[in-house]
Amino acid sequence: MAVQLISYDLLKPGQEYTDLFDAIKSVGTKWWHCLESVWLVETALASSQLRDTLRSYVDSNDKILVVALEGNWATLGLTPKCNKWLQENLAS
Repeated sequence: MAVQLISYDLLKPGQEYTDLFDAIKSVGTKWWHCLESVWLVETALASSQLRDTLRSYVDSNDKILVVALEGNWATLGLTPKCNKWLQENLAS
């Protein structure tokens, strides 16, 4: 399984995206909502499969980026809890 980074721009003001967040949580074995518009999910799905799964939970003008992560990472200003999640779930 790979850790996928999901980032999005949700462009419709006031839109409720609880279903999107629930869908993100359901596609993998572990997840972390690391930044306001960024999730990390350990999943067996390929990036394109994950994008296609999430497509029905956003509006047509919203944007989604899904990228498989590998061990080389760095952070600035993130919480110790987020850094710990990265250390435990991404090989360095």
